[in-house]
Amino acid sequence: MKGKILDFNAATSQGVIAGEDGKRYNFNGAEWKSEGSASTGLTVDFVVNGESATQLYLDKTVSSASSKKIAAALLAFFFGAFGVHKFYLGYNKQGVIMLLTFLFGFILLGLPSIAIGIIAFIEFIIYITKSDDDFEQTYVTGQRPWF
Repeated sequence: MKGKILDFNAATSQGVIAGEDGKRYNFNGAEWKSEGSASTGLTVDFVVNGESATQLYLDKTVSSASSKKIAAALLAFFFGAFGVHKFYLGYNKQGVIMLLTFLFGFILLGLPSIAIGIIAFIEFIIYITKSDDDFEQTYVTGQRPWF
């Protein structure tokens, strides 16, 4: 069965999956069979065993990280100083910070604006060099707004 991890606590190695049948299943982290570790938001394929989920595998057929990764990288390259890539990834607060720093940076001889442009270019490089799964884990699922 397929489902999505709703919650996973790495300290206790316990989690909850919402199955496509509408039911919730508890699972133990020891049942994770794919590379990496289980985390909230991942789509998984699993076997139902009563009220529990066993033999959990990452469902790679559902991943849309590639399209989001390429779009975010291109936005960072062309419009990064305005924070457009941050807005695209859902980091509105960080997008506003980048936009305002760029716009008002010209008051201080443009140095803050140049710094924001450099940060955007570094993020472009990081986005391009990460694998699709790493990008998904870090910026989409993991909600990491900066580097």
